[in-house]
Order: sequence, then C-alpha cells, then structure tokens
Amino acid sequence: MRVEVDGTGGVKRVRGLEKRLRGLGGCGSFAAMLLLAACSSSAPPSTYDLTAPRDGIAAGRGRGLLVVAEPQALQALDSNRILVLTRDGGIAYLPGAQWSDRLPKLVQVRLIQTFENGRRIQAVGRPGDRLVPAAQLNSEIRTFGIDERTGEAVVEISAKIVNDRTGRILAGQVFTSRIPAGGATSGPAATAVLDLATQAVLRDIVRWVSTRM
Repeated sequence: MRVEVDGTGGVKRVRGLEKRLRGLGGCGSFAAMLLLAACSSSAPPSTYDLTAPRDGIAAGRGRGLLVVAEPQALQALDSNRILVLTRDGGIAYLPGAQWSDRLPKLVQVRLIQTFENGRRIQAVGRPGDRLVPAAQLNSEIRTFGIDERTGEAVVEISAKIVNDRTGRILAGQVFTSRIPAGGATSGPAATAVLDLATQAVLRDIVRWVSTRM
C-alpha cells in the first residue's frame, strides 16, 4: 500500500486501500478498521475503566482476612491496551482506546472493591498491607478481550486460594464469562461489553472465595 501526503503532512490519497479493504471482507471487519486507523492522523487514545459490581453479591457476615495479589498475565495482556483476537487467530489491539491502568492492576483493584462491596470478608487488602491474613488469592488472567471468531467479549480468570502461612493451595477454579459483543469494535462498545463480562467473573470469584473462608 502506498500513502501520499499533501504539503501539510496530511493523508492525501491511499493507493490500493479500497482494493485491500474489499479483500478483507468489507470495511466492517476489525482488520479493515485497523488499516483505516493506520492511515489517519494520530490522536490521544480514549481511556476506559472497569466497574466493581455492587449488585448480585448478597452481603453476609464478614469473616476471614484475605489479601488479593495482582493477577499474573502474559505480555499480550500485561498492559493498558485492549486486546482483540482476530478471525485468523492472531492478536491485535483496539485502536484509539486504552484501559485506565495496566489490566492486571486494574483487575486487582476492582476485585478488592467487589469483596468490599459484598462485605463477605472481614478484611481484604493487597500484599504488603498491614494485615495478618488467613489466605491469599492468587490469579491469572487467561483471556480478556473481544474474540472476532465467536463475536463475544471473553474474560477468563484462573483463581487459587493459598494458605498464607503454609503456601498450600486450598482451592482452585477457572472462571469464564462470554457475552455477545454484537460486532463491537469501537472503544465505547467494546469496553462496555468487556466490563459486563468482567463484572460477572468478579461476582463469581467473590462468592466462591467467601464460601471457603
């Protein structure tokens, strides 16, 4: 593809662009959107956040002390970029959009807030906080993004409850939420459906941990 610029540095004409878009199956595909974004002038990305749910978590009598470690994640997810699994099995990132923090850090904060909202743990914090916890919650973000192959927002987190004194794993489970994305490839639409999927996983993790503390 050849790009010509005018005297002001702006894009004047893109040779072969329309042909390539047709080859990608139309301008509605995410790959086509990335191609168009690459040819447009750069702009600061919009920033989006995740929500700690307040509903759907029955408040209970708080018991147990828990620390929530920052989730582990592969490099593709260990950033503030919003991941898209493309139709050909590759990895791309939503152009012009970003999370408000590194994804593992953001998930850790919202998970702690979900525990606090449900009041199902006596006290919850981060490693290094002045707590003497009974257990630590370790987790790994396995999948977190828009899957073009299925048209879904997918969030999958593996969680383990670890005895803080012995290091023994007390329980482990994988939590997954899939929500139809409706072809969402814009920042507001994609992050909104990912937020819904995240809230479902956070609720499930809090309920699961609470019954084992």
